[in-house]
Amino acid sequence: MKLTLKIWRQKNNSTKGSFETYQVEADEHMSFLEMLDVLNQQLIEAKKDPVAFEHDCREGICGSCNIVIDGRPHGPQKGTTTCQLHMRHYKDGETITIEPFRASAFPVIKDLVVDRAAFDRVIQAGGYISVNTGQAPDGNSIPIEGDIAAKSFDSATCIGCGACVAACPNGSAMLFTSAKISHLGLLPQGKIEHSKRSQKMVAQMDKEGFGFCSNVGACEAECPKEISLDNIARLNRSFVGSVFSSE
Repeated sequence: MKLTLKIWRQKNNSTKGSFETYQVEADEHMSFLEMLDVLNQQLIEAKKDPVAFEHDCREGICGSCNIVIDGRPHGPQKGTTTCQLHMRHYKDGETITIEPFRASAFPVIKDLVVDRAAFDRVIQAGGYISVNTGQAPDGNSIPIEGDIAAKSFDSATCIGCGACVAACPNGSAMLFTSAKISHLGLLPQGKIEHSKRSQKMVAQMDKEGFGFCSNVGACEAECPKEISLDNIARLNRSFVGSVFSSE
């Protein structure tokens, strides 16, 4: 199939970027990133600068492929990362617009690559369990209700890709932060530090310049792991509770 690609090209964060148009021929069985590989091979052979884009596992696990496709983070398919999107979902002759995630907290490094280190700093602020647990206990030594374990696991499936931020008109990181707080705070091992964790991670999130949540719901709609908005409600309750309990 022959495709027209309108791709955002930007040398670095201090220069202005613009869309450039390319023609590429791809096989319908290719993934979206494999199609970009084909384009880059063409550009290299033509002695031109290839399009910079981020990738790692290409299995929908790492969360690296921070690309907006036709206005939607990760593309048109629900519950799918860019690397899991295949060209068979497009038609011969289509025009596809490709650009990086847009958020002030995610500055562009080059072309389609953005700096998502802000997420790392939010995790470093409190997304861990630091209490001394001693030797590794038996997996069944702490009874946990199935419903609670399932909610914790569902929250833990967040891959930190940043699609929630890119989809939100406010550039909010509430879905990401709440998922990380929930998956620890719901379990007995994480309850000890839950209040401090909520305060520290929310404070760091605000410090990084992410916007406020206004319950638009675009984050849940575009999340490739379909993380629930229930996590945001849970975070709001725990954060308010922790503030009042510390006074």
